[in-house]
Amino acid sequence: MKITDGMLNKLEKIKSRYEEVGEMLGDPQVISNQKEFKALSKEHSDLSPIVEIYERYKKHKSEFDDCEEMISLETNLDMKAMFKQELDDLREALDKDGQDLKIAMLPKDPNENNNVIMEIRAGAGGDEAALFGTELMKMYRHYADLNHWKVEEVNMNYTELGGAKELVFMITGSGVYGKLKFESGVHRVQRVPETESQGRVHTSTVTVAVLPEAEDVEVVLNENDIKVDTYRSGGAGGQHVNKTESAIRMTHLPTGIVVECQDERSQIKNREKALKVLKSRVYDYYQSQAEKEYAENRKAQVGTGDRSERIRTYNFPQGRVTDHRIGLTLYSLDKFMLGDMDEMISALQIAVQNKLLENVED
Repeated sequence: MKITDGMLNKLEKIKSRYEEVGEMLGDPQVISNQKEFKALSKEHSDLSPIVEIYERYKKHKSEFDDCEEMISLETNLDMKAMFKQELDDLREALDKDGQDLKIAMLPKDPNENNNVIMEIRAGAGGDEAALFGTELMKMYRHYADLNHWKVEEVNMNYTELGGAKELVFMITGSGVYGKLKFESGVHRVQRVPETESQGRVHTSTVTVAVLPEAEDVEVVLNENDIKVDTYRSGGAGGQHVNKTESAIRMTHLPTGIVVECQDERSQIKNREKALKVLKSRVYDYYQSQAEKEYAENRKAQVGTGDRSERIRTYNFPQGRVTDHRIGLTLYSLDKFMLGDMDEMISALQIAVQNKLLENVED
């Protein structure tokens, strides 16, 4: 890809800003201001790969220009041929640098590195849908373990058979939202339920929602807008859960969003978790409202937000999992359910990247 003069000017400004931020991070006044230091550190980290590729591009460009000059001056045919081969290699390297720069400068999802709140709910299919919901929960646990992320339960509401009515949990770690945001939507399962005596394949659905955890700087909730109720926890847990009102229900009055948390025995801990989930849901609500005004922009995404969209089918008789957004089928369902999801997630990330590149080129 050819680097235009306009792009070179932009890259020089990025490099200057990168160096300026680097100097600011050494300023004692900045270091003492944690909020400013954190913001500048993130900016420095975001600019670093662009500057690194730009420096590589400049090195290759200088070598390319020198090689062209050597070819024009060289009279020995063998040497001339050798320089031409080197020139072809450098041209290829410059094309790669240009493409890498283009990708590095694409707009980043501001929530890419956020933790997430995940919500799994049974859809069509009754008990079978609920049971598959618990299997999806296990799948995400396996994937979290493979990535060294932490899973923390918030509100686990099961059916009598152990299926998922509603499972709400947090996953914390590095780059969680950037990978799991593609899981939002309707997951369809095709298999023979254990209760099916005639061996017929049933189709059921489960809805998954993935919300980026909203930081305090992103969402400020007015205490007067939140109604808090306490109640006794239900489900397993011994006598303790029946004696104390440790469970929390929070209602955000302006939006009507309700969050429940009964995972912890401590009311204070349940309150903290419930508030985190409430902030994330309110943030997601207002983000969704804003995105409706930019319907065309949403085409740059590969189905990362619409929870009514059927995104994936898990076909157990054929051992395959298909993502309908990118038309990718993997015949490794057993491994996929054990958290081996990276091939699918990488393909989705590349598809989003390519869509954004198309928009930039248009």
